Amino acid sequence: MKECSSWWNWRRCLLEHSADGPKNVLVIDFGGQYSQLIARRVRECRVYSELIPHDTPLAEIHAMKPAGIILSGGPRSVNEPGAPMLDPEIFALGVPILGICYGLQLIAKVKGGRVARTGRAEYGRRTLTISDHGTLFAGLPPELSCWMSHGESVVEAPPGFIVTADSPDMPIAAIADPKAGVYGVQFHPEVRHTDLGLEILKNFLYSICDIPPTWTPVSIIEEAVERIRAQVGDERVVCGLSGGVDSAVAALLVYKAVGDRLTCILVDHGLMRMNEAEQVEDTFRRHFHVPLVHVRAQQRFLSRLSGITDPEQKRKLIGEEFIRTFEEESRRLGKSKFLVQGTIYPDVIESGTRSAAVIKSHHNVGGLPEDVDFELVEPLRMLFKDEVRVVGEELGLPDDMVWRQPFPGPGLAIRIVGEVTEERLEILRKADHLLLEEVKRAGLYRELWQSFAVLPAIRSVGVMGDERTYAYPIVIRAVTSEDAMTADWARLPYDLLEGISQRLINEVPGVNRVVLDISSKPPATIEWE
Repeated sequence: MKECSSWWNWRRCLLEHSADGPKNVLVIDFGGQYSQLIARRVRECRVYSELIPHDTPLAEIHAMKPAGIILSGGPRSVNEPGAPMLDPEIFALGVPILGICYGLQLIAKVKGGRVARTGRAEYGRRTLTISDHGTLFAGLPPELSCWMSHGESVVEAPPGFIVTADSPDMPIAAIADPKAGVYGVQFHPEVRHTDLGLEILKNFLYSICDIPPTWTPVSIIEEAVERIRAQVGDERVVCGLSGGVDSAVAALLVYKAVGDRLTCILVDHGLMRMNEAEQVEDTFRRHFHVPLVHVRAQQRFLSRLSGITDPEQKRKLIGEEFIRTFEEESRRLGKSKFLVQGTIYPDVIESGTRSAAVIKSHHNVGGLPEDVDFELVEPLRMLFKDEVRVVGEELGLPDDMVWRQPFPGPGLAIRIVGEVTEERLEILRKADHLLLEEVKRAGLYRELWQSFAVLPAIRSVGVMGDERTYAYPIVIRAVTSEDAMTADWARLPYDLLEGISQRLINEVPGVNRVVLDISSKPPATIEWE
């Protein structure tokens, strides 16, 4: 197999040498809010999927040898000047195509149909009536509830297409050209609000694309190991190890590939959770025997953060300081060309792509300085968090690390809304620890995506023991989610909230008030900064 240095090149190399032929699905992203979710749902069906920008050249798509293509939704109108369009030659690839929402409208427009505003936009749940139970809707009931989100509609199906479903306000809710293998639906089968949406995707993947459900996150291990070896050769590698599952799994994958040529660098920037650095060091040194250097750099980072209140500036400063620390330690150890990072797919999406806006810079993606003195090795870059956990279990990572709730790379610095100081860090660190103790005692830790404390740098008046206090509030933030792309605030039991509040106020000096964040994502983000 020829040498491949990037994820996309690696996938091409893999497919070129696959004896069984292509088994991947490409999701073409037109900027829809559910684009990443489509890719994730396809993987839930045990079919490998990749999300690519809408302006990916046709030759590049052809080189990826997809077994199926899904066109995502999008915020624009297909009739709007400058709106993302579809290369008509994509239909000449002979690959089954499914258009969703904007994707359906693109198919209709390119193939000679008509899309227009009818004055009857649809948002939310609608009843779908299926008139043709062909392959895409095989095995489904005549009616089901689906999720709509569109202002324009297909008002005339393209020549050669049949209408396969409608809704109360829309005569054309789905179309199909079975001979050409082209299908379109106006609703969103990828969201949970659509009944049997996963079954619709399975019909497309298994029956129309003829892809067997054989892919699992575990199957990526040997591929990742081979790719790492091809990328780094005989060079030495350093890994930025934090307390989270992402960097831990990335480190173990690289260790499996290169052995003792990997050195993990655990930078304790003073922004970690209570006792976290010691736990990570113990796990990797004693359990896995991975070479590890523990760098205690609390004062260095606090000095850089002094006076800084802007969250983006915090993230970028911390990201730069991480890189500089790695470079210094690397030179001390003997120059390393490669740096391993636990970047996962939601990090990449939120840091901005050609089809998605920047939500916030992740210190290991958008927060990196331009003059990085390393070539990055990112074996998890295309995996979602739940997939990373499966890989971690397969590699033997302890449960308390595999199922540790996500923790941001900038650590507690972005959970302090305002300037980061030693006093505020100690207050927040203890508050966060007590909160997690209570969540675990209630048996809810594994049910929540994240649960943590936030410290706004403001003070309010309180009273304790007949004395006036002027102290910080602590915000309880707890959310449920599947992949952090969307999240809902967790409905924690009142007795749990009461217990957390009492412990925080009674046991954490400097705290006299506890509040609950009941915002979902969107419109809020999970982290406060």
